[in-house]
Amino acid sequence: MKDKRILYVSSEVVPYLPETEISSMSFETPRMVNQQGGQIRIFMPKYGNINERRHQLHEVIRLSGINLIVNDLDMPLIIKVASIPKERIQVYFIDNDEYFKRKATLTDEDGNLFEDNDERAIFFAKGVIETVKKLNWSPDIIHVHGWLASLLPLYLKQFYKDEPLFSESKIVTSIYKSGFEKTLNPDLIKKIQFDKIEQDKIKTLADPTYNNLMKVAIDSSDALIVGSEDLPEELTKYLKNSKKPVLEYHAKDEFSEAYTNFYTTSVLD
Repeated sequence: MKDKRILYVSSEVVPYLPETEISSMSFETPRMVNQQGGQIRIFMPKYGNINERRHQLHEVIRLSGINLIVNDLDMPLIIKVASIPKERIQVYFIDNDEYFKRKATLTDEDGNLFEDNDERAIFFAKGVIETVKKLNWSPDIIHVHGWLASLLPLYLKQFYKDEPLFSESKIVTSIYKSGFEKTLNPDLIKKIQFDKIEQDKIKTLADPTYNNLMKVAIDSSDALIVGSEDLPEELTKYLKNSKKPVLEYHAKDEFSEAYTNFYTTSVLD
């Protein structure tokens, strides 16, 4: 992976949030590529429960200051950055007071999904892409983890399809078991349509369940990785029918060689 550029986009990353299957692999995979001489960037949301002082986050003024349109609303984009200790890995944080200041990640204290998680997902996807454009950094691979990041493949292939910076980029999405129950805001499909994204690409999101969100991500990805030992049967079938390269599940202590081979032979080949 020497000198290859890989952009990691995740809803959660260790050590900024507690260790889960997603947050752990969102750290271990870029660390692996970093050790192999690849160039990496990691993006995640700046949730309000991330301790800025302890993790030494600071705002990057030259990258902040643009407004993103979400459902006809101007939402200011704030970019913060921190370094993972001992790893020489920079993590970029997508922030906005309206969407990410609350002292929680995706649910309230009763475990209910936030009503605006749909808009937060749109904002996060656009925020990552606009920031990478400002960095003028063209990734060979974009690897997506977690459902809050799952609209990124759709937006790259549709809304930003004419953006030359990403014309050669390959999108890999890891599909995990951990999602959410019930559905996101039923207006999600209208909010995506506001961005002139064709209805046939998002018709599944008329019912914005976790599985349907993942199906849209699968449709817009170039290759897929099974991130959990047990996936919902519906997603396992959808992956098989996608006719795209799929890497089967590998545990954290044995993934390195398999992921490297998959990147080099199935994704970049």
